[in-house]
Amino acid sequence: MSAVQSRMVALGTPAPEFNLLDVVSGKNIALSDIKSDKATVIMFICNHCPYVINLYEHLAEFTAEYMEKGISFVAINSNNYLVYTDDAPDKMKQVAQRLGYKFPYLVDDTQEVAKSFQAECTPDFFVYDSNLKLIYRGQYDSSRPGNGIPVNATDLKNALDAVLDGREVSSKQVPSIGCNIKWK
Repeated sequence: MSAVQSRMVALGTPAPEFNLLDVVSGKNIALSDIKSDKATVIMFICNHCPYVINLYEHLAEFTAEYMEKGISFVAINSNNYLVYTDDAPDKMKQVAQRLGYKFPYLVDDTQEVAKSFQAECTPDFFVYDSNLKLIYRGQYDSSRPGNGIPVNATDLKNALDAVLDGREVSSKQVPSIGCNIKWK
């Protein structure tokens, strides 16, 4: 597994619009459908990447906890699932149901959404404020497959807690590391 870092998109960048199929509900979801008046988290994940698998279960619990606090989450899989079949929509649905994801899990068939966000890897996290301006882009935490650091969402949690407490999110942010998005 080769690791790549996320691109550190300029803070303040507006969230790109999207309208993608949620593999669980079978309905299309647009950014406007999931926008929160507190913060909206866009996560680029997939099914087969060891970096994502490393945080699977914690991610399900963490997002459920913060959704109760008014934070909105959505996951997008932009991998070429014709080549990486573990990332096919039917398998995405199975993973989402098995892990109990409370957030929509969207498939980006054309990969245009990943390109518009400048997503580079899985996982890749983008947090937008109530005006859909980028306030955080970076890692979930310092845990990586096999490095012995427990998964705890420290970095993402700190950013979201700042929003909830009415504080400015620190601009000192660490890029996410993961598998590259599997482009067509």
